[in-house]
Amino acid sequence: MKSAVETLNPTRVRLTVEVPFEELKPSLDAAYKKINQQVTVAGFRKGKIPARVIDQRFGRGAVLEEAVNDALPKFYTEAVNEGELNVLGQPEVDITELKDGELLAFTAEVDVRPEVEIPDYSGIEVTVDAVEVSDEDVDKSVEQLRDRFATTSVVDRPAAEGDTLTIDLEARVDGEVLEDGVASGVSYTIGSGQLLDGIDEAVTGVSAGGTATFTSELKGGSAEGKEAEVKVDVTEVKSRELPALDDEFAQLASEFDTLEELRADSRKRLEQMKKYEQATQAQEKVLDALLELAEIPIPEKLLQDEIETRKHNLVNHQLGQMGLDLKKYLEIQGKTEEEFDAETKEQAEKGIKTQFLLDELVSKEELQVGQEELTEHLMRRAQSSGMSPDQFAQAVVEGGQVPMLVGEVARGKALAVVVEAAKVTDSNGEVVDLEDEDDTDETAETVEAGGEEAAEGADAPEAKADEAADAKAAEKADEKAEEKAEG
Repeated sequence: MKSAVETLNPTRVRLTVEVPFEELKPSLDAAYKKINQQVTVAGFRKGKIPARVIDQRFGRGAVLEEAVNDALPKFYTEAVNEGELNVLGQPEVDITELKDGELLAFTAEVDVRPEVEIPDYSGIEVTVDAVEVSDEDVDKSVEQLRDRFATTSVVDRPAAEGDTLTIDLEARVDGEVLEDGVASGVSYTIGSGQLLDGIDEAVTGVSAGGTATFTSELKGGSAEGKEAEVKVDVTEVKSRELPALDDEFAQLASEFDTLEELRADSRKRLEQMKKYEQATQAQEKVLDALLELAEIPIPEKLLQDEIETRKHNLVNHQLGQMGLDLKKYLEIQGKTEEEFDAETKEQAEKGIKTQFLLDELVSKEELQVGQEELTEHLMRRAQSSGMSPDQFAQAVVEGGQVPMLVGEVARGKALAVVVEAAKVTDSNGEVVDLEDEDDTDETAETVEAGGEEAAEGADAPEAKADEAADAKAAEKADEKAEEKAEG
């Protein structure tokens, strides 16, 4: 077999392959054997039909077609390996010559991973937010904990903001009660904004047993988007009472004896969160700066496939779980379809360039992924997917996704190398030491997120860190609240 490679552009090549006919013999034998099993000829046992009879009855062309289809993947792979190509996606194959007994010739056009030159990143400088926790931040944190211990009690007075009401709803459009416009025993807190526009004004000042009506645009159901007349019957009014902020509350809500100890712990946790945010911000900004320095061509088909994949995942997974379609999502976001498409393309381009560039850095720096690093990354991915580590690991292995996870961790390590070389200062002009915050797996999450999703991906572990830090207090809050309710 002979092969030659022609570069069409930085991301696409054409392979020209010539195969001597004798090298097709294994595929020809396989073709005759396959046809033998599929047809019957009078006078011959099934599977024992001579080749010449098959040629006469079914045509030599049918045999050659079967043989070529069987042989092409093998010869294409040999040509790719011979040319030392890093191909992307499926090739477009064209058989240019097929002479029985003489020659098979074909061309194959395919996208290839472009050659990427690692830019000099030693001069990258970025500025991140300073780690600052104000008294107001601490107050807000303690207030959120205090809110978990709020108690409710039935009151005989007009409803006011913050009260929790039990209500019955009835919606009419053009004078007709909607089949899906009736609900009973709904719990609603005035000021929460969780129901229809206008309901807060309507029920404020209404006592138990009272009725209010208002007009509002329906947000869902059979008459979504239409103006409806909504009647609200208030059956119960409950007021919420917050515990006093004192040492007794600290003992009730936490393992601390005094309110000052509780506040000091809240400040410490907030500082840890801010440091995590700062490290994530540094990673994202350094990545952006690195991409700005590099020139990375993108295969057009790869880009289109990535755009379609992102759209599909958004519409069929994320929005589907929320009961939204793309049109409704864009309305909520206040974006046009053109703006959405442009943003999706920008994110896809950034994701592809990030992978190309960091993969090259992984190769250059000869970075390896250890079993412990892979396991830690798998555990985090399992947590974010809502699956147990065992379930997630099984799904990864069965889906052949282990190399993908290894790649994510390796690219995270590559970005960590760049971050370490960069000069990071905060908004106060102080040099930021990220050594204590260096976490390869968290860096992998930054890399994996890509584009606008990078910020969203950073928010998720942030929230989880907050929840984890506050888990003990939250659990205690729930236990105490139950005790109070039972009492």
